Amino acid sequence: MKTLDQWLEHIERMHSRPIDLGLARVRDVFDRLEVTLPGIKYVVSGTNGKGSTCAMLEAILLAAGYRVGCYTSPHLLRFNERARIDGASADDDALIEQFEVIEAARGDTSLTYFEFTTLAILRLFSRLPLDALVLEIGLGGRLDAVNVVDADCAILTSIDIDHADYLSDSRERIGWEKAHIMRAGKPAICSDPQPPQSVVDHAAGTGADLWRFGRDFNYAGDRQQWSYGGRGQRRNSLAYPALRGANQLLNASGVLAALEATRVALPVSAQAVRKGFALVDLPGRFQVLPGRPSVILDVAHNPHAAAHLARNLESMGFFPRTFAVFGMLSDKDIDAVIGHLKGAIDHWICCTLPGPRGSSSEHLAARLRAAGIEDRVDVRRGLDTSVVCVPTAAQGVALARGRADANDRILVFGSFLTVAGALNQVDGAAGVESQTIPIDAATQSAGPSSRNT
Repeated sequence: MKTLDQWLEHIERMHSRPIDLGLARVRDVFDRLEVTLPGIKYVVSGTNGKGSTCAMLEAILLAAGYRVGCYTSPHLLRFNERARIDGASADDDALIEQFEVIEAARGDTSLTYFEFTTLAILRLFSRLPLDALVLEIGLGGRLDAVNVVDADCAILTSIDIDHADYLSDSRERIGWEKAHIMRAGKPAICSDPQPPQSVVDHAAGTGADLWRFGRDFNYAGDRQQWSYGGRGQRRNSLAYPALRGANQLLNASGVLAALEATRVALPVSAQAVRKGFALVDLPGRFQVLPGRPSVILDVAHNPHAAAHLARNLESMGFFPRTFAVFGMLSDKDIDAVIGHLKGAIDHWICCTLPGPRGSSSEHLAARLRAAGIEDRVDVRRGLDTSVVCVPTAAQGVALARGRADANDRILVFGSFLTVAGALNQVDGAAGVESQTIPIDAATQSAGPSSRNT
């Protein structure tokens, strides 16, 4: 195995199950490696908002002059996106070197794709003089591979129903799973305005220092600026974060609470906070591309995220028609996602996602029709709706661009894989047509490890 793609294909085939929650295997190899991680370790869990929280925390720490390692998953186009060092993706050679070490250290221990790659990225970080680590939990918390790391500061974002097959369909149980990233005597930030009681109880039982939104920290704002208030620190006259979305102040206030809780070890100036919020970038989270018609990319893939997406679409103002390129995984709550968004979308373009978990376009179309969405034209009532199927997200974007007028908008949503497929058709940075890459080439390394897509 000489290339990164060859290694990723090997790692995907290694374990009999793509998702196999539990810490015994990964902790065994972690202990053999004798990994010592540098800096202050922030571990971020939650149903939605994890990516935004990690991105804002990373951006502010970098603006403050600290060296930062950031691990997030899944990726959009390249595996390297999962491991960032001082804001830049790790290169192939650095990752391959760590894969070779993990392969030698694991012996007969079988590791999932996520476990193997997590260990490799943690060991990569351990070899660098970093001041801080920002680590995103992939699924849940208690049994996720990242939880081998003892957090100096745990951050819980929103808590809602997702991955019910693995975590339960109870918000209380899911909160309990996610709360297990807390550590005794360490700050634990919870930015969910109404956390499950299980989170509060687990913090008390563990001896973690729980910071609750609305009690220990809060925010206030108007149309021009906002302010943060914590236990002993205020941040006033802040510009809104560069990330779009009505829920981003909730995530941003959690970030500032985490920085307040660790300010003795990592002091951060007001200027660094302002610069970090201004420069933060996170593709696929209500990302509006330049140009006309407007193209919005959003990885929303569960009911909670879909509800936020619907509110964000409503806040954009008037568009004559909204076209949606829609692709989801079959193990997600497709009907609930449709329920939140059916009033915001006129024309649905359903696409098939690759891999064993990918839902077919025909299945998505059937669920839309079951929700009462049909091909319909009624000039007197101003109704014009349709449902069509295409093989890929890239073809869906091409079809939407061909049908939409300049004043319309195109929404691409439902999964990381959907957005990744669309980015093959549209250049995400410039918002212009780019050379189309086959969707399989862009997503093959995501494979079954794209656990929260």
